[in-house]
Order: sequence, then C-alpha cells, then structure tokens
Amino acid sequence: MSIEKVIMVAQEEFLRKQVSQYLRKKRIDVAECGSIQEAHDFMGKGNFDLMLLDQSLPDGEGAEFLEEVNLRPAKPMVVMMGAEGSVDLAVQCMAKGAFDYLLKPFSNEQVEIILRKAEQFAQVLNVNQFLTSQEAEDPENEILGESESTTQLRKLIRRVAQTNATVLIQGENGTGKELVAHAMHRNSNRKDGPFIKLNCAALPENLVESELFGHEKGSFTGATNKREGRFELAHGGTIFLDEISELSLPLQSKLLRVLQEREFERVGGNRTIKVDVRVVAATNRKLEQSVEKNEFRQDLYFRLNVVPVHVPALREREGDVPLLAEAFCQRFIRNHGVPVKGLAPESIIALQAHDWPGNIRELQNVLERAVILCGEDGYIHPEQLGLTAPPQAGAGDAPTGAIEDKPGATDSAPAALSNGAPTKLADLEKQHILSTLKHCEGNRTRTAETLDINIRTLRNKLNEYKEQGEPVD
Repeated sequence: MSIEKVIMVAQEEFLRKQVSQYLRKKRIDVAECGSIQEAHDFMGKGNFDLMLLDQSLPDGEGAEFLEEVNLRPAKPMVVMMGAEGSVDLAVQCMAKGAFDYLLKPFSNEQVEIILRKAEQFAQVLNVNQFLTSQEAEDPENEILGESESTTQLRKLIRRVAQTNATVLIQGENGTGKELVAHAMHRNSNRKDGPFIKLNCAALPENLVESELFGHEKGSFTGATNKREGRFELAHGGTIFLDEISELSLPLQSKLLRVLQEREFERVGGNRTIKVDVRVVAATNRKLEQSVEKNEFRQDLYFRLNVVPVHVPALREREGDVPLLAEAFCQRFIRNHGVPVKGLAPESIIALQAHDWPGNIRELQNVLERAVILCGEDGYIHPEQLGLTAPPQAGAGDAPTGAIEDKPGATDSAPAALSNGAPTKLADLEKQHILSTLKHCEGNRTRTAETLDINIRTLRNKLNEYKEQGEPVD
C-alpha cells in the first residue's frame, strides 16, 4: 500500500513547508495545519493515511490530540514530532498509539524512512484484515497421492514455483486447482509474502473491478472510504484468480494491462499504482475454445498461459483413491470427534469402482457424510458412502421401460438405465439440467433458481453441453 494523503500538523511554518514540498515531489497529497483546530477541519473533510503531529501546538498538546485521533473509525498512522530532550514524551506517545517519533530537526531522508516503514506496516495490516475476514483455510493442504500423474504434477509445481512466470492452471471442477496455486506460492521465493485469492465467478460483474483494483471514496454509491483491491494486497506475493474465464471483456482488457505493465488505477481514481505481484489463474473451461468464440481475449490468453499446468481428474489418478480416502476419513474423524475406526475393505473397493465426476471435492463430501453416519461397529460400510451401485439385470428385475410406467414419472425425470446399461452420473445431471431448462422455456435465471445453483455454474454447464453438440439455446 502506498501513502497517498498526509496531514502535517506543526506550529513552525518553515517545517511545514519543508516537509510538504518534499512529499509533493513524491506525488503525495499534503494538508498543512498550524493548529489542532485546523487539523479537525481537514479531517472532517476526508481521511488521511499518515499524520505528522507536533508535540506542542498553539491550542493544545499533540499527545492529547493523538488520543482523540485514535478514536476515529478511519484513523491515520500518527508520527509524533518533538524537540531534543523529550525522550520521556516519546515513550508516552508510543504507548498511546503513535506509530513512530521524529526528533526535530530532521532531514528528508528521515521522512523517507518513515514513509517506507508506514507503507510496509499498512500493507501487513491490510493483508491481515483481509485474511481474517475470509474463511479459515485447511491447514492440511498438501497434494496427496502416489500415482504417476500426481508425482509429475508435484515435480512441475516445484520447478515452476521458483520462477516469477504467470501460470494458468486448468482442470475439471473439484480437482484441487486452488491447492496447486497454494503449493506454487508456498514453494516460491514469495512464500513470505501474501497469498490473495479472488473467485471471478463469485461476485457480480460490477463489483469484480473494485475487488481487483480497489476504489476511491465516492467513486460509486456506497464507496464511503478508499479501499485497496486484491492486487494491492498481494504486493510482494501471489494473487490467485480462480475461474478467470468468467471475467467480462472490459475487465480482461484491464487485467491484460496489469500483466504487461504491473500498474493500474483504482476505480474512480487517476493515481497510477505499481505492484510487484505474481499472477496464478485457474479455469475449468478450455480457454482456447473461448478465444475462438470471442468470449476471451487472445492476447490475455497468451499472457496467462506462459506456463500451463493441467490438474488431472481423480479418475486419471490410478491408485490415489484409497490413500486420499484414508487421509480424508481421518481428518473428518478429528473434525467431528466421532468414534470411527476407519473404512471397511468393501468400502475401499466401492470407492475405487466409482467414476468420481465431482473429483476430490465429491470424494471429500462422500467421506464426511460417511463418517457422520457411521454405524455402531465403528467401520464405514458401502451403504454409508451413499454411492449408487450399477444396477444388475436379472430374472426378477422389472423391464427397462417399467420406470416410465411408475405413477408420477415424467419425461423430464432422468432414466436410470439406457438399453440395459448403467447411466453415468454426469449424463444424468446433463439430462436433468436440460429438461429443467426446457420446462422453464429456456429462461436460464429461472432454471438456475429451480436447480438451486449459481447462474454462472449453469452457464458453464450449458457451454460444456453445447461443445458436446447438445441443443441448449
């Protein structure tokens, strides 16, 4: 975070002029005040990032005003200024919340040091506030698995992490793309910097720009204060842009500039802000096809795809399911505090036989439910997993068409069998979504509400079906 607005409260006019002239050369806005009352007037008109406050003023003591400033909801960092021999006062001011103390007379170089310290402190403070407002992250975030594809993925992560190259992570929903991004950051030389993430599909389009680049006070309705965006918070670290394919074309253009120039302006502002950030993006869509359809900028795609990383689907990670299942099972046993001994052997077989269209996320959900529903013997059996076994045709089975003859069945309900063969869960999902869309007469908003899913999720699904040749319009 850069220091952009400073209020200088000092009795000596020559000192105010000296410091203000130096700060303005650095393109920092400065308000000059000769008294506490003048400072009150300026602070009533707006907020400041930093205050340089003299110990002695014509209408009061700086230490008393410091206590008043610290009661403000949007308070600046305060650097007290005092004469030689006022060490005790300096200690008292620091105890009352002063950020630092300058002994007069001081040089421009000392002011520069104060600015750098204030910027670093503000960066740490803002990042901590942002992270504490987010959901707690899973501390057990290692990439588990011993399959060849998982081993190669870990090797690629370690190799790429040591560079500053932009990375594009691609893979199906639920494969762990965010986990890969975390590993990239954790193994990089930026590991001590912040890791800031943004799901581009989780916010309304008109808010994404403000989240990315921040905004100035009054730039739009509700912007009551200046706010730093995710790029500023990620300075010195990594920013992870999940579902990058959901960015609108105008925002894609602005993101392209950040990738090329490492600079931007906040919404409603004209000050150019430079950042040192490593960009890691992720998508579950094939961006090459989005480029061909003019839904995604080709130049941005090339900028993002410097190092492509493919995260394999769980069905491609042969042998990883038992290892992952045991690890997740133990995690949920600890989290829920239930007396579960583990997975029964037949449950391991059932897990390996499943196709896992929802990948690792589906596996986690299945095992958490199973741990909660575990029986008295302490072992998780296949019935607690809730996985539908493939139907077997036998002499006592009903005919294939019997499902359609049941009372209440409709042509919109997905069929369990197709020519006697098991239907994949993904096919059932597709059939259900398309039939609901037809029932809603093509209204996507109403379809999403009926299915209880996000409109962006519905759009992504329909785009997938369209690529498969399904009529979705």
